[in-house]
Amino acid sequence: MNPDRTASRQAWLEAIDRIPGGVNSPVRALRAVGETPLFVERADGVRIFDIDGNCFTDFCLSWGVFILGYNHPSVAGAVQQAVARGTSYGIPTVHETTLARLVNSHIPSMEKLRFVNSGTEAVMSAVRLARGYTGRDLIVKFDGCYHGHADHLLVSAGSGVASLGKSSSAGVPDSFAALTVSLPFNDIDAVDCLFRTKGDRIAAIIVEPVPANMGVVLPGDGFLSRLREITLQYGALLVFDEVITGFRLSAGGAQQLFGLTPDLTTVGKIVGGGFPAAAFGGRADIMALLAPDGEVYQAGTLSGNPVAMCAGIETLRVLSGDGFYRRLETKSDAFLSALRESIRDKDAVLNSTGSMFTLFFGVDRVHSFDDAKKADRERFARFFRYMLAHDFYISPSPFEAHFLSAAHGEDELSRFVDTVAAFRG
Repeated sequence: MNPDRTASRQAWLEAIDRIPGGVNSPVRALRAVGETPLFVERADGVRIFDIDGNCFTDFCLSWGVFILGYNHPSVAGAVQQAVARGTSYGIPTVHETTLARLVNSHIPSMEKLRFVNSGTEAVMSAVRLARGYTGRDLIVKFDGCYHGHADHLLVSAGSGVASLGKSSSAGVPDSFAALTVSLPFNDIDAVDCLFRTKGDRIAAIIVEPVPANMGVVLPGDGFLSRLREITLQYGALLVFDEVITGFRLSAGGAQQLFGLTPDLTTVGKIVGGGFPAAAFGGRADIMALLAPDGEVYQAGTLSGNPVAMCAGIETLRVLSGDGFYRRLETKSDAFLSALRESIRDKDAVLNSTGSMFTLFFGVDRVHSFDDAKKADRERFARFFRYMLAHDFYISPSPFEAHFLSAAHGEDELSRFVDTVAAFRG
């Protein structure tokens, strides 16, 4: 099959002249999978069309953003109306309050919240707020959990940057990284040990409740609930990074699924309906420290952008429709069951929850970042190229999740399973 991508390659070569690596986010370069970037012209439903005229069925969906599929008619209509009224004011609109109320109605732990422009910005602000509230400096995260590219969180990070006090990036001073402790995910003993020795210095634990940036990895029994217990015991805050899982695993995110209430939460991707928007929020007494009410400063010229707010409002309204998540879960369960059967003889493991999944090659279980790093990356690269040659686009990293949407139909899903079954790489 191998679709012709001459125009995409030429576009990439031209981009290199002005943009580092020819891309504005490293994973888009496709180096990890031995490809050159795909340049997209348009998208609709679950299909993306490149500038060569090729059509791919997409299981990346802008890294999980498009749970409704691309170009959903009611979301597109809301956006068109918003654009006609003006794209930015730098002055409040009622749309911000409307979306804040919708978010709170689904995630009650976000009693008050503030909108920003990206997941990185949301997490950065939540961490600053946690330090301001507790008066402490240390932050605890987990190996393989990616919380954006802020200096203090690029420590043993997953995603495109795949130990204690050691940054995953040049340009981050060791003194910054030393204030972040990264522990093995799912290791309760390591958490207990750290808090026994440094508990009075720890401002917060931040965690992806279901990591998706070392691939999908499920929390072990009691792991998340122990994080809640120990933070309460030592007066630290628990921050759930639900930039990916928020509005994806359920209307109330992972915290609804697991029945836990964090102190602060970050959401992104889906909440902006395809536009740059994210939010951080939590207990009202913590959020009261945020400027202009308190002394923890945070600001953004385009925060609460009216177009993004309208896209988010309409997206959450559609998601709130009767039975949306039940239908998506039923579809996902059937698809993942068939996919699991299709890899039975392939020395691979399928990790999944809800409408998120990852295929790991060459291992029999993935319970942590160390497990994920043992998976066969070369084989995944061959798998990515094989799927692309068969007109499927998946997340181009062995350390990322793939996603289903309401727009994926039976034909696309069965064809995906059959294509995976035929893979002999």
